[in-house]
Amino acid sequence: MVTVKGVAAMVDHTNLKAYATREDFQKLCNEAVHYGFKSVAINTYPVAMCREMLRGTNVLTGAAISFPLGQTTIATKVAEARNAVADGCQEFDYVLNVGKVKEHDYDYIEEEMRQMVAVAREAGICAKVIFETCYLTEEEIIEVAKIASRVKPDFVKTSTGFGTAGAKAEHVRLMKQYAGPEVQVKAAGGIRSWDAAREMIEAGATRLGTSSGIKIVEEMRAAGLPE
Repeated sequence: MVTVKGVAAMVDHTNLKAYATREDFQKLCNEAVHYGFKSVAINTYPVAMCREMLRGTNVLTGAAISFPLGQTTIATKVAEARNAVADGCQEFDYVLNVGKVKEHDYDYIEEEMRQMVAVAREAGICAKVIFETCYLTEEEIIEVAKIASRVKPDFVKTSTGFGTAGAKAEHVRLMKQYAGPEVQVKAAGGIRSWDAAREMIEAGATRLGTSSGIKIVEEMRAAGLPE
């Protein structure tokens, strides 16, 4: 049964804006605690600050790596992820090298994924791989999901929210089908209503990246859904 608290616990409450201030991050953390969201999703600079703000709560501190373009070297991504771990992140979402996917250099994508997942495994935290599906063909989404089925990150994720389009239910279904039963799917980008969130959940997403989590929860309550 779908409940308000159940959906709230899927939400990565997001602020990835370049101009976000300490006050904005305090607000983000307070809201995440109040609404029972799974995590706050932030860039790497404020990780230590948000981890301290969330001390003693059940809300995780997440970090976005090589965000939003993914156009950094594997070594740079690994270093950024390790730095975020040292600062206290409890999960991270990294953007894969979309250009390498477009070149169909899948060996590179697999090596990148293996090194990034290894950082997470060493730290005992969750790793999510952002595909940026708006730039990919169905065949490319399938091929990267197959790589994930072998490497086994915790999640594959649709989008940064900074591309030309966000999450689509058909992409969530493809990713779920080909990434295998051990890899979950996170939908992100353009999820601004309960209707949109429900569509992603029905397609197989178990995590939602959104800055509209409060709106989604309040729409569920207005619709009379159980807490």
